[in-house]
Amino acid sequence: MARPQEVVSGLLPEVLRAEVAPESCPAWLLRPGRAECVQMWETVAAVYRALTGLVLPEQAPPRERRRLDAVLRYADGRQQILEIDERQHFTGARATTLECYPADAALGFDARVWLARSRTLAGREPAGGFAAPRPPLFPGAGGRHRQRAFRDTLADLLPPAHGWLPTLRISDIEVTAVAAAADPAAALRLLLAARGVPQSRLLPG
Repeated sequence: MARPQEVVSGLLPEVLRAEVAPESCPAWLLRPGRAECVQMWETVAAVYRALTGLVLPEQAPPRERRRLDAVLRYADGRQQILEIDERQHFTGARATTLECYPADAALGFDARVWLARSRTLAGREPAGGFAAPRPPLFPGAGGRHRQRAFRDTLADLLPPAHGWLPTLRISDIEVTAVAAAADPAAALRLLLAARGVPQSRLLPG
């Protein structure tokens, strides 16, 4: 089977009334510091401290960069991030970040499900390059896992603070079920509707 991201990307033109920009990122998420985090700064800094025991610098290192799986732009001008989370996104580090989320955080996925799987897989994270240090923000063994979890947190918590819709997340397990369905496009449409995407933004089956 194709990678989960490729499966979803191939189905989106049949499912969503939206412009899809793959492998892109809004400017405020490329190198977010205090200014870009706006009212979420204290929460983001607390997540970083829980992950590393360190103080988050108010300006991100200049080499910090990222790309998202997809940015969606709807006819009314609203925008939304869509991320496809494979196995490496469910780790002990990710559980740590999710445990720090405010109870009223606006999310386009069920954080309880993500937290439960992350706790289940904690301690079974891939080694090697998957766990390599990522200085200066994430030094030491397991740095890549902490970096990925922190970046997922930024993509979850910052969009509503910038007027964007809550970030949608789809897990690799869900993508497998969609791909195996008799009508994969219909299955993805139902999944996105369950995530809160209104019918007006979904193409008819």
